Amino acid sequence: MGEGSDTARAQVLAAREALGDELERLEASARTAVDVPAKVRRNPGRAAGVAAGAGFLLVGGPQKVFRRAKRVVLGPTEPLPKSMLPKEIDKALGKLGDDGDKVRGTLEREFSSYLEQTAPQRRERDLGAVGAILLSALIRPLVQRYGKQLIDQLFSTDTAQFEEQLAKVRARAKADGAAVDPPVAEPPADAPGATDAP
Repeated sequence: MGEGSDTARAQVLAAREALGDELERLEASARTAVDVPAKVRRNPGRAAGVAAGAGFLLVGGPQKVFRRAKRVVLGPTEPLPKSMLPKEIDKALGKLGDDGDKVRGTLEREFSSYLEQTAPQRRERDLGAVGAILLSALIRPLVQRYGKQLIDQLFSTDTAQFEEQLAKVRARAKADGAAVDPPVAEPPADAPGATDAP
């Protein structure tokens, strides 16, 4: 039974050491990823580009660029009409006559002829809208892709800096471990009082 418990103890100690090592690597990686001052010192141009890109995304730059491009392609939007209030509509309908069926028929005919006259303009406008939608469908994935790359670059780790942080974490862990948990010396197997429990 002594061999089984020694093996189990060795496995537990090995697992504990591996867990400690993995935690140290995780801490060093996290510290390296968020060490912005070191990243700025190492590559100031890239840091300025990342900051500018992040600012552009935060202030809604892609949406503003898309709206401006849409306005250039389709033209400015027309403001809402200031006339044709309900009183004016009532006066215009009153001038058409007293017979409701005749008024309705006149409105339908005039609206139908209006639709026929403006059909070419609507087709052009619809083509422009379709073009703007296709353009936005193409640009959106690009903006998302470069936004993801921007985030990846912002939180990427440098190998040399990671190793430096890892050494600091291990040194601190070693100092903390020595102060808190002094190593326990195991008595030799042939020492007096060292017996295996049955």
